[in-house]
Amino acid sequence: MDEFIIAGAIVLGIVLLMGSEYYNVQKARRRFLDRLYLSYGAFPDRTYQAGELEHIAMYCRRHQAVHQIDDITWNDLHMDDIYGQINTSCSAAGDEYLYYRLRTPVYDADEMERMEDCVRFFMEHEKERHDVQDMLLGLGRTGKYSIYEYLDHLDILGERKNGKYLVSNLLLAAGVCVMFWSLPAGLAVLLVMLCHNIVDYYKEYQQIEPYITSFRYINRLLAAAKRMSRKTIPAIAGEQARLAACYRDMKGFVRDSYLIVFTEKGNGNPLGVLADYLRMAFYLDMIQFNRALRAVRKHGAQIDEMVTLFGQIETAIVIGSYRKALGEDWCVPQLHCEPGADRRLLIDNLYHPLLGEPVKNSVRADRGVLITGSNASGKSTFLRAVALNALLAQTIHTCPADRYEAPVFHICSSMSLRDDLIGGQSYYMVEIRSIKRILDLVAEASAGGRPVLCFVDEVLRGTNTVERIAASTQIMKMLAKGNALCFAATHDVELTRLLAGEYDNYHFEERMEENDIMFPYKLLKGPAATRNAIALLRVLGYDSRIVSEAEKMAERFLAGGGWTE
Repeated sequence: MDEFIIAGAIVLGIVLLMGSEYYNVQKARRRFLDRLYLSYGAFPDRTYQAGELEHIAMYCRRHQAVHQIDDITWNDLHMDDIYGQINTSCSAAGDEYLYYRLRTPVYDADEMERMEDCVRFFMEHEKERHDVQDMLLGLGRTGKYSIYEYLDHLDILGERKNGKYLVSNLLLAAGVCVMFWSLPAGLAVLLVMLCHNIVDYYKEYQQIEPYITSFRYINRLLAAAKRMSRKTIPAIAGEQARLAACYRDMKGFVRDSYLIVFTEKGNGNPLGVLADYLRMAFYLDMIQFNRALRAVRKHGAQIDEMVTLFGQIETAIVIGSYRKALGEDWCVPQLHCEPGADRRLLIDNLYHPLLGEPVKNSVRADRGVLITGSNASGKSTFLRAVALNALLAQTIHTCPADRYEAPVFHICSSMSLRDDLIGGQSYYMVEIRSIKRILDLVAEASAGGRPVLCFVDEVLRGTNTVERIAASTQIMKMLAKGNALCFAATHDVELTRLLAGEYDNYHFEERMEENDIMFPYKLLKGPAATRNAIALLRVLGYDSRIVSEAEKMAERFLAGGGWTE
């Protein structure tokens, strides 16, 4: 009787321990979900580790598309920072698809309309949004690496077969049988085989361990697909049907990967430790891993489709959250997707969303725009704000402006260039290569493609004045002749006269106030009529002799065209 009481107490203790652990896990998950729900409409506070965005970019690299935003333009527009400001995803699929979306402008009106319908649905239907966020939280992330990095390296594992594991298990069974004939001999065989299997298991496990993370993620994809298919969410009915089809095709993967997906090693639980030794002794999860590996290799297309579908769904939620975070300072763009649409661009009260207190400006352009102005007056920021509005219009259908109307463009820039020390290229070489790629894109567009919207900051700043102005003039004229709308900023006021027939002139100016310079950051029509480079030297306390002599030289050059008397 006492034995039954003790056994019952042990069982009850195990049940209570497991129940307590389950309760704590669910309580923590509920707290996280509550924070997730409440954070909708707020800018994220997530910090990205060094190199993390390289892994997040893997989906985009796997899904290369024509006229994706290239690295130069992405860096010119500080898109890593924009991505960080937008991204409130709680799954790896959401992280990676949002990155892909921001680098892949949409040119199809129907695709953009479908995305807009989905965004608005989740903005207006809180319960359905919460249900989907719950499932996406369960989906989670893949750790340090993208699932595509694992999938791309499956070939390293080669062909894995279960034959040797089955032979080892038979020898273990033989050791048990021998024990009935001779206990010492049977124990010896059993001990030798157990030691061999465990040592061999650890060697094999080191090879497959990196892939177990991805298999767990695939299993979570399937579990989320199953849950998602049971919901009734009109805005994503098509996605739900496709997820259900993927689940049916890969249902066997759940069975074939149970031991490697649902067990964690080294958790300290006595039953878990016993299960660990049983798996090692009989290669149980190795056998399942090989079965699951065959399923993954066979169903790569379904895995990719599930990542894409969940990524699209979560990106729609993220876009809605970003719109709410912007408050009233955003608009849905009016895009003209039909071929041959007029190149006219109209933006009212645009601003740069990374600025804490931005100054809004408006612009209307049906031909090139040349912007002049003094140092630090806002030229480069304005170029980036216009480019960013265009890019966000064609990717997440959301503009930081009151109004945006334009055709769909191919977008590119040449702004924040640097010397290529590793490649051994000077700034000027880097610059002319960057501008050449824009000219090539414009030539392609002029041959029947969509118009190019390009941005150039300080054309050919890496060379001498005479050749810079001559070459810049001809480059800018070539862009104006092509199927392009070019926004350029320059300090060379000569260009405002040389390009007056092809470009509209705008400028930013400064105000001098009691030994200080103030910048209104307002876009004004016409070329700049003031300079402030030398005045800034005075404001910063440079020797008065430097300032006065510099001013005399400048006035002499403007009056006579030469530097000497």
